[in-house]
Amino acid sequence: MSNFVFYDFETSSSNKYWGQIIQIGAVLTNDNLDELDRFDVRCRLSPGIIPEAMALIVNKSTPQMLKNSNLSHYEMIRQFVETLKKWGKATFVGFNSIEFDEEFLRCTLFQTLEYPYITSTNGNTRGDVLSLARAANLYYPKTLKNSVNEKGNDVYKLDQMAPLNGIEHGDAHSAIGDVMATVGIAKIISKKAPNVWKASMLTMDKTQSLEIIKKELFFCTNEYFYGRSRPYIETFVCQHPQYQYPLCFDLRHDPTPYLNMPINELEAAMKKQPKFMRTVRHNKHPVIMNPSYGDKFDEYKIIGFSKLEARAKLIRENKEFAEKIQSIKRSEVEEKEQSKSQEDLYNEESIYAKFTTAEDNKVMPEFHSVEWDKKLSVISKFKDERLQYFGKKLLYMEKPEVLSKEDYNLIHKDTAKKLLSTNNEKWNTIPRTYSEIDTLRAKFEKQDDKEKLKILDDINAYVEDLEKHYSSA
Repeated sequence: MSNFVFYDFETSSSNKYWGQIIQIGAVLTNDNLDELDRFDVRCRLSPGIIPEAMALIVNKSTPQMLKNSNLSHYEMIRQFVETLKKWGKATFVGFNSIEFDEEFLRCTLFQTLEYPYITSTNGNTRGDVLSLARAANLYYPKTLKNSVNEKGNDVYKLDQMAPLNGIEHGDAHSAIGDVMATVGIAKIISKKAPNVWKASMLTMDKTQSLEIIKKELFFCTNEYFYGRSRPYIETFVCQHPQYQYPLCFDLRHDPTPYLNMPINELEAAMKKQPKFMRTVRHNKHPVIMNPSYGDKFDEYKIIGFSKLEARAKLIRENKEFAEKIQSIKRSEVEEKEQSKSQEDLYNEESIYAKFTTAEDNKVMPEFHSVEWDKKLSVISKFKDERLQYFGKKLLYMEKPEVLSKEDYNLIHKDTAKKLLSTNNEKWNTIPRTYSEIDTLRAKFEKQDDKEKLKILDDINAYVEDLEKHYSSA
């Protein structure tokens, strides 16, 4: 059986391209979820990184804490990568990790010259306890206790769920505290909703997940939107021509009217609500349950198992219907491509623009293994200009004296231009941060929250120092 790596990050911003991980918490467990080892490290803010004030307040981090850390961001990431190598193959799990933490990790690894897809390659798989918690409560109500919002919907916030379910969470919004709370939630699900837990183990690998979806005549899954988890009994139709996601038919609908419909009418019908075609993102840890779970939900129970089965068979036998769906989706892709903005991506945003080559991937370990004064010659071996850019940027942040005067000035001036910009940029700027601080100060003064006001003063002083440093560039 596989070990698990439960992990969580605290970050300087919610922006994965332009923010920075400031704290990493990770715990290695066995398949019984017993702790085997842990990693708990904080780092300094990198030069040119302006934290979002609210992000630091939520993380309970002050600029002083971040300035005084012994480790640089690069050193922390290096330690984390080496720790993961030591831990070996594992299933990577977090709370909302697939949508947030993992995306942040990929972008960080890309920008620090590491292979970005470590959580889903080389025998590693991934899961998400947030989607698992939602599925568990759907199929086995009250598996987990939740607070309820003003709309009457269950709240799936870790800092609220942990204490309600008897999990010690004194370090809420610290990375390691959130990790331990996530392990606690996972343990409850594995004990109280074992069938959901077992099903989720089968879809942590995207290849296996896709095979299950294609192989099963029909199955039960769930989607979460508008504050609620919703069940669907579906059958596989085809894969998306570009993204390869399984496109499935919702069996609460009678497929007969759609099967022989002319393609233009079918396209129009697909835009109407409620939708009869659903997308199952096989690479994002869907929970695939036996279709018999449909008996728990009135809309499917009324139809009955045998009719659902008959509808699924009808769809599976109609290859022409699948071809029409693919054709419609292909046209959508072509239309999107034509209307896409031609705006150039910054290097930081380009992780998904193209994969790095096998040749360049071999150079990355060499960059990390040599002394700082030798790294510049390794950077010149990269064929990908993005990697050359990141390499020189790392030198600027870690050992600027190694750079030529020309390269240093180029990076320094570019950083200054970005930070001092008065435009509405993609990244956080000094003027935007001052504005955020002013807004938050007015709020916390009304609340007489002296602790948060003190953090704001510290952030303001930090930003003022940055402004002085870069204004002379």
